[in-house]
Amino acid sequence: MVGARRGKGGDDERIRALGLDPRRIPRHIACVMDGNGRWAQQRGLKRTEGHAAGEEALLDAVNGALELGVRWLSVYAFSTENWSRPTDEVRFLMDFNRRILLGHRDELHAKGVRIQFLGRRDWRVPRRLLRVIDETVELTAGNRGMTFSVCFNYGGRAEIIDAVAAMMRDGVSAEKVSEKTLRRYFYAPDMPDPDLVIRTSGEFRISNFLLWELAYSELIFTPIYWPDFRREHLVEAVREYQVRDRRFGGLA
Repeated sequence: MVGARRGKGGDDERIRALGLDPRRIPRHIACVMDGNGRWAQQRGLKRTEGHAAGEEALLDAVNGALELGVRWLSVYAFSTENWSRPTDEVRFLMDFNRRILLGHRDELHAKGVRIQFLGRRDWRVPRRLLRVIDETVELTAGNRGMTFSVCFNYGGRAEIIDAVAAMMRDGVSAEKVSEKTLRRYFYAPDMPDPDLVIRTSGEFRISNFLLWELAYSELIFTPIYWPDFRREHLVEAVREYQVRDRRFGGLA
């Protein structure tokens, strides 16, 4: 195993110094990385430059989550609806995601991060990107630190449709259909539901992200554009999460 993880919950004293309860760190945090294009437009830049600026925010969020002892971090990198964006922007994002993986997977591997991808593998995704994705998954598969899930060519509705189709192909009878059965056919059956979902840029919607898994997630919306998001904003979101009363439909 590479990059063995620190003790459970990370460094408790340091986490307490941030005003957080180390016993209530979310197990799974998911991020909708929104606002790259608007960040760029406000500065008179191309939209693609906003995506490029988001790279630093992504790495800082990953490292911040590691420091807090978060077990799962998921990010919405490219949706099934994003194919409708201008061709130049889509082409940039394909190559950009490939370059991020090539540039940072060794660093994350050394920190014990397991990297996985959730989404459809179809003809629209360039083969050279799929090759890098497969190499990255294989490289980090044995790591036991944080799991970093990249939702790429992902849609919540698509995931449910794909799961139902696979279940039907396996001949699962109606009598055996249950939430537990359906989950086994999701892109990442072992992934726990997100405890906390953060969406940047001031938009108040989930945009087809982890529709099934978000049933009881705590949602936090921040006006900060993703390129400006840093680990202190992650800490702030966790601090708000910790004061919420999670009842899951019951009573406290």
